[in-house]
Order: sequence, then C-alpha cells, then structure tokens
Amino acid sequence: MARLPRLDLPGIPQHIVQRGNNRLPCFLDDADRRRYLHLLREALLDTHCALHGYVLMDNHVHLLATPPEAGAIARLMQKLGRSYVGQFNARHRRTGTLWEGRYKACLVDGERYALQCLRYIDLNPVRARMTDDPLAYAWSSCASHCGQREDALLTPHPAYTALAATAPDRAKAYHRLVHEALADDDLAAIRAYLQQQRALGHDDFHAMVEAKTRRFAGIRPAHRPPRNTQTCRK
Repeated sequence: MARLPRLDLPGIPQHIVQRGNNRLPCFLDDADRRRYLHLLREALLDTHCALHGYVLMDNHVHLLATPPEAGAIARLMQKLGRSYVGQFNARHRRTGTLWEGRYKACLVDGERYALQCLRYIDLNPVRARMTDDPLAYAWSSCASHCGQREDALLTPHPAYTALAATAPDRAKAYHRLVHEALADDDLAAIRAYLQQQRALGHDDFHAMVEAKTRRFAGIRPAHRPPRNTQTCRK
C-alpha cells in the first residue's frame, strides 16, 4: 500500500526529525556539523522556508520550520539530505545510506505550541545528558534565542517575538522558559504527534487541518484495545 503524504500546509510550522540509519551517528565531528549547517542555509535560501529552531544531536536532527507553500519542506529536506550524505560519504570514505528512511514531520499550532516545540528542541542535549546547561551546547538554536549569539539561519517565530517588546527582554523571557523542564504530558504529546506525523494542537487546530487536508489530524492509540475473549471464542 502506498504511503499517505505527510500533512503539509503553507504557513504552518512543522516539527521535523531525521535520524541516522540504525540510530548510528550522522555527525562524526564538528566539521560534519558545520557542513550540515552550511548546507541547511543553502537549502533554506533555495526553498524560502523559515527556520525557527534546530538541534544537531549525534545521531539525529530536529528542526522547526515554516514553509511558504505546500511541498517546500519536502524539497528542503531532499536537497539538504542528498547534499549532506554525498559530502559525508566522500569525507569519511564510506558508501550507502546515512538516514533512517524518510524524515518525520508534524504540523504545529503556531499560536499555542510553537514555543513548546522550540523548548523541546533546545532542551534535547539536556535530556540526553550531554550537558546540564542548554546554552553551553554549541549546535542548537538555544544560545541565539537567549541572546548570546547571532544566528543567520534563524527567523524568529511570532510566538517567540511575542514574549516581549524588545530583543533583550525576549531573550531574558526565553532564558527563563528554557531553564524550566517541559511537563511530562507535553513531552509525550510532542513525541506522539511527531511519531505519527499528525497535527500538534488543540481541537480547533485539528479541525482546521482536517478541513483543509481532508485527513485525520489527531493521534491514534499506540496499541489496539484488548480482545474480548468471551465473544471471540468459537
């Protein structure tokens, strides 16, 4: 059976994850990471997608980006993935696939969930116990959101700019947010919607997505309900 296309709407942010094949590293050193960010910038310019947040982990990548039109995220990831794999393989004298199948992506309610996704992305190194301070991790958008460095890759999301009237005050507000752990329910929701590639948001957001895509936008239970043994016996 052919796979259904991902939910994809212009102007709606997408939380994207791409993992290394068999959970193996997709970055072997900082030169790989710098090359990936360079190619990401080229792909953003080519597709006109707006990047709001990112983190490069050892064996996967998270991005939060908004496409100007349907299909732009797919073009972004195709261009980025192919370019990076070719250069990675040449540099490390290897062949074959690097990524674990297709990237995963879910739509994100920009008004209510974009900041949660940004925090989820920027806090990845802390949850992975790579650092105690998310600002100390060089390969994420956290330091830029907290006003500690400029990052030409990033376009601030309206949910971020709404934190305060000035850039210094926004940085302070986000600094406070990013040093608060996300609630377990929020973590579970972000992971579930990303895994099932649905639309992370409240009911009104789901209704809008379903009306425009004619596709189910919520998540389905992870397991089937138990069988009724009384009615199943012959």
